Amino acid sequence: MWTTIFIILALIVGLVIGFAGGVFYLRRQMEKMQTDPQMLQKMAKQMGYNLNGKQMQKAQQMMKNKKMR
Repeated sequence: MWTTIFIILALIVGLVIGFAGGVFYLRRQMEKMQTDPQMLQKMAKQMGYNLNGKQMQKAQQMMKNKKMR
């Protein structure tokens, strides 16, 4: 019985820590994209978009206005 409780508790703790780590990593990547236009362009191409200069500036401005907290 104690083994089952320990396994379930370890699973829950691991999921919480993994989720928190994933959120932290994603926020860091988004902050880097604000200052690195090549990274933003790469992400747009992966999503199937090809941004010109004006669209790139607008995307960077939108990201700066939506700063992560």
